Amino acid sequence: MLLCRTFPRGPLTAALPYEQSRILYGGVPVREATVTAVEPLTPETVRLELRLDDPDCQFDPGQFMELRLPGSEVKRAYSLANTGNWEGRLEFYVRLREGGHFSSYLAHRARPGDRLTVHGPQGAFGLHETGLRPRWFVAGGTGLAPLLAMARRMAEWQEPQPARLVLGVDEPQDVFGLDELAAVASELPGFRYEVCVRKPGPGWSGPTGTPADQLAGALPELADTAPDLYVCGPPPMVDAVLHAATTAGVPPERIHRERFLAT
Repeated sequence: MLLCRTFPRGPLTAALPYEQSRILYGGVPVREATVTAVEPLTPETVRLELRLDDPDCQFDPGQFMELRLPGSEVKRAYSLANTGNWEGRLEFYVRLREGGHFSSYLAHRARPGDRLTVHGPQGAFGLHETGLRPRWFVAGGTGLAPLLAMARRMAEWQEPQPARLVLGVDEPQDVFGLDELAAVASELPGFRYEVCVRKPGPGWSGPTGTPADQLAGALPELADTAPDLYVCGPPPMVDAVLHAATTAGVPPERIHRERFLAT
């Protein structure tokens, strides 16, 4: 249901799956930012860092920003990988798409000092308060970004829930984010992570298969202690993880997801 295209015909009550503080009553904030880093991580993944002119950079982990190039009306949405801060710093992981509007810019023209227009924060994907129930984060590729932000928030606040993150990629050359995940693990007791590769080469010694495969093997052993799941990545991966989770008996209300679509 797209509430922005819905008109009430009488009195109604709406129950939404997030707190009232998530509701935006004004327009989406629009601000200017400077590119401070463009760092290739894999053949298809770039780390992009921006610095807002306005240093007040508060947002919830899991939210996204829309980025617009100067002189263009085309916007692209990317989830934030860092947490809210007072330095105006924004961090993104972007998968390069052949011929993509923003991908072409990042691959060929982007340089520190470039200016971009930022629309946001936006989105309602984020952490839910459920007591001490374990949190599992399941990412496909650059779907790691919002889940890393959530794990970083847990580390900043020293939240006590056990947490586990599974990152799935296609090939060993696609692996990224290991230093960032190791930093979270060093700061957050009870956090562990693993990377699984769908098409491993002879030099890969880690887990193989997909994140859905990892869940299908791990969830049945938990019996009545099923965790809250936070899932983000390409639609086929998200659907496979949802199937594995529901098959293992995870209640639907414990599964929170965000699908990344190619643009």
